[in-house]
Amino acid sequence: IPEHYSKALEECDLEIVSQPEIDVTQAEPGKAFIFTAEVAVKPEVTLGEYKGLEVAKADTTVTDEEVEAELKKEQEKNARTINVEDRPAADGDTVTLDFEGSVDGVPFDGGAGKDYPLTLGSHSFIPGFEEQLVGAALEEEKEVNVTFPEDYQAEELAGKAAVFKCTIHKIEAKELPALDDDFAKDVSEFDTLDEYKKEIKDNLTKKKEEQAKTEKENAVVDKAVENATMEIPEAMIDTQVENMVDDFARRIQSQGLSMEQYMQFTGATVDSLKEQMKPQAVKRIESRLVLEKVAEAENIQISDEKLDEELAKMAEMYKMELDKFKELVGEYEKEQMKKDLAVQEAVTLMADSAKEA
Repeated sequence: IPEHYSKALEECDLEIVSQPEIDVTQAEPGKAFIFTAEVAVKPEVTLGEYKGLEVAKADTTVTDEEVEAELKKEQEKNARTINVEDRPAADGDTVTLDFEGSVDGVPFDGGAGKDYPLTLGSHSFIPGFEEQLVGAALEEEKEVNVTFPEDYQAEELAGKAAVFKCTIHKIEAKELPALDDDFAKDVSEFDTLDEYKKEIKDNLTKKKEEQAKTEKENAVVDKAVENATMEIPEAMIDTQVENMVDDFARRIQSQGLSMEQYMQFTGATVDSLKEQMKPQAVKRIESRLVLEKVAEAENIQISDEKLDEELAKMAEMYKMELDKFKELVGEYEKEQMKKDLAVQEAVTLMADSAKEA
C-alpha cells in the first residue's frame, strides 16, 4: 500500500492535506490487489478585503517606572549574600532551619527536616508558616502553628492543625549594590548610571516596537481571515491536530516527561488534548490558507537568491558550511521554504498597507 499510494500521489496534480483513509476492495489469491485511498484536498479560498485594514495602534512608550523596574532586576541579580548574626530573621532572608511537625502531638511523615534552606516570603511552605519565623533569633526554638489547606495533597493532613518546632541555625540576607556610576561600570559597558539607564530605555523601546509589530501582523491576518470564505475538510483539521499533539509530545519529552506521565499528572487524555488543540489547529489552517492565497493574488515570487540568503542564515545558525548545508536540504524542503517566505512577505505587505487607529 505505501509503495503504490506514493506512486499515485506523484501522478496526481491535487494538493493533498490529510492522511489517507485506506479501503481494501479486492484481496484474493490470483487476483489484483485493489485498494482506494480517500484524502482531503486543499480547499479553495475566496479572499475578502486584505489590504488597507484598520487595526489598533500599540503604545510603545517606555515609562521611567519601567526603566527603574529593569534596573531593580539587575540590582537584585548582582546582590551578594551576607551572614546575619546581629538581628532576628526578617522577611526576604534565607534561613537554614531544623523543623519537626506534629498533629495532635503525633509526628507525621515528611514533617521533619534538618538544615533546610527557606526564603521567608517565598510562600513555598504552608500558608502562615514563614510569617511566624519573622522575628525569630538564631538558635531560638520557635513554635509555629498552622492549619493545612483543605485541598492539601496528603489527604490525611488536609484541614488539620499542626505544630512545628523550629530552630534557625543560620540567617542570610541579600545586600544590594548601590545604584551609582560604579554599578553601571560593573554590569554594563557604560561609565555612568545615566548612560546605562538610556541603554535600558532603548532596549525596552526596541522590545515594545517588535511586540507591536507582531501584534499588528496578527491583527491584520485575523481580519483578513474573517473577511475570507473557505470550507476546511474535517480530515485536514484532524491531520493538523495530530501534528500538534506530536509536537507537544516531543516538547515535553525534551523536558524529561513522557505523554503517559503528563496524562497521569494532569488527568488529560489524548482525546481531551485533541479537543483542546482543535480551535488553534483551525486558526493555523485558516491563516495559512489565506496567506497563501494573498501571495498568489499578489504574485509574490521568491527568487533563488532570496532562498540562498535564507539557507545561509540557517547554515550559520547550525554552524555549518553553506555548501554542506545545501546538500542536506532536499528539493521538497526548498519548495516549502519558498512557500514560507512568500507567506511572510504576504504578511508584511498586509501589515504595511494597514491603517492604525
